[in-house]
Amino acid sequence: MAVMAMFCGTMLWGCGSGENENKGADAKEEPSLAQNDADQTVGEEIEDNGMGVGPVKSVEVGDKIDEALAAEGKTIFEAKCTACHQLTDQKVVGPGLAGVTERRKSEWIMNMVVNPEEMTKKDPTAKKLLAEHLTQMTNQDISEKDARAILEYLRQNDMKN
Repeated sequence: MAVMAMFCGTMLWGCGSGENENKGADAKEEPSLAQNDADQTVGEEIEDNGMGVGPVKSVEVGDKIDEALAAEGKTIFEAKCTACHQLTDQKVVGPGLAGVTERRKSEWIMNMVVNPEEMTKKDPTAKKLLAEHLTQMTNQDISEKDARAILEYLRQNDMKN
């Protein structure tokens, strides 16, 4: 038993000993993963302007629904969103989306669709939703064009109800 303990101790000491010895002057010490995370402002909260975080800075929506765009949005929504969201108040994995276009700005909705990870790290509203629903929204690689179509479909749903 004592031999085994001595062997393990020797192995641990041997593996950790001299890790930084004999490095040349040109060798760069790589920061640990924890240091990288600490150096980044990933969790930095932005001022809440209601538009979210991401590439969408301005969205023009008319008073009337673009039926063709909404139909395109429905197809995309059914393919990529219905596993987690319904167009009712009912929660599935994520929140129900009934009335979302009345509660959130168009820019916020589109940024959440195209940029969910950064939104839940920096946007105050998205952070609250993540805390409430305990599931990170999956990035579905939806383009801004497709996000605009989904927005129109959500607007159509909210106008009908």
